Amino acid sequence: MKQFPEMEQYARHVLVCTDNFCHENRVGRAIYARLASLLQREGLLFGDTRANRSEAPCLGVCTGGPIVAVYPEGIWYAGVTPELLEHIVVDHLKEGRVVEEAIFRNNGRVRSEE
Repeated sequence: MKQFPEMEQYARHVLVCTDNFCHENRVGRAIYARLASLLQREGLLFGDTRANRSEAPCLGVCTGGPIVAVYPEGIWYAGVTPELLEHIVVDHLKEGRVVEEAIFRNNGRVRSEE
């Protein structure tokens, strides 16, 4: 019988677009790197609240980046700055409260212009 690798369960999966199509100067790479330190600082690397992170060369948006998507909720954030990333980690990932003002896509529904 084939042996499969074991992996600790995680509560959320965070995807960060790291290419330049949706933002200039590869800012997504800095956001992705900062995410690791914030997850560690907030105690989100192990246990029931563990968040897994992945970089994606393209999330298919190609504008308004950096883009960060959080699953299983299907919440997508646009224009993520280091400050907004901190709110996403603390408020959304740790406390379970999405950062409403930064959401542009919610479980497949695109936010309409206000």
